[in-house]
Amino acid sequence: MTEFSAVWWQATAGGWPFAAVWIGVPILALALDWLVGEPRAAWHPVVWMGRALHAAGDRIAPRQPVAQDFKSFWASALVWCALAAIIFVVSWAAQSLVSMLHELLAAALLAALLKPLMAWRMLHDEVLAVEVAQGQSLAAGRTQLARLVSRDVSALNADQVRESAIESLAENLNDSVVAPLFWFALLGLPGAALYRFANTADAMWGYPGMRGGRYWQWAGKWAARADDVLSWVPARITALLLVLSAGGLPLPALVRQARKTPSPNSGWPMAAMALALNVRLAKPGVYTLHGSGRRAGPLDTRRAARLCGHALLWLVPALAALQLLILVGFAWLQA
Repeated sequence: MTEFSAVWWQATAGGWPFAAVWIGVPILALALDWLVGEPRAAWHPVVWMGRALHAAGDRIAPRQPVAQDFKSFWASALVWCALAAIIFVVSWAAQSLVSMLHELLAAALLAALLKPLMAWRMLHDEVLAVEVAQGQSLAAGRTQLARLVSRDVSALNADQVRESAIESLAENLNDSVVAPLFWFALLGLPGAALYRFANTADAMWGYPGMRGGRYWQWAGKWAARADDVLSWVPARITALLLVLSAGGLPLPALVRQARKTPSPNSGWPMAAMALALNVRLAKPGVYTLHGSGRRAGPLDTRRAARLCGHALLWLVPALAALQLLILVGFAWLQA
């Protein structure tokens, strides 16, 4: 039995009442997220990850383009692995300490530790705020959208601002909610923390060229590929959750549309969203999803948010089934 499986092993050893409580942790975390929102930056683990990545990145990525910069590549890979190991060990230690408490208290505390590693309410509110801001002016909509996306928003028209917000909602439904909870179901708190670190590293380092005065073509490759690997399964699960929420979609069309984006993962939830809403979603000069769809209107942003909310209702029993399967497997190995 591996170390990161300790909590699940303890759950089966503690009996099925304990296991039932443990399965409820993602539900508690989602409820806590919706009721409380994000912790202050000073106490936010993802903020800590970002600060560490920023400090390291400034020392690794060169200021000018370099051809075949293997030094930056291996330096960034080493730093990524070192930080990932620290995060994994710290989260495993926290999980182990919490698991020694009474099962109800342990579940509540673990949900509190899991909550900062996922963010549904903030995503929901920030995306809807784009539509509110756009109702005031195009400039206000662009400014609000810039809080969500890394692309240049200065030249986007009103339709493109709305499309970008809906795309961000679909993509981040995976990155900020489904994927962290999926990895929690598999590996407990260390799995969720490791995924959140990988996703944050990709957001900060995973660029194919210049950004922030640094050249990331080689320094960001490891972070980008690591996030691709860890997001591969959750991204497709997210798309299927949106398919279920929409009452069914043509899967061949979903596959065709999902393959149009440069990313091997982000296209899946975005394509599912485009087909579910029957709207065109595009990144100018890069891709167009469901090009035969209509232009997204003001109500489509809210429709997209409701669709994601319904997807989370499908996610809860899916996670419970996955956790139960793992628990049964550990119980069988223990027998």
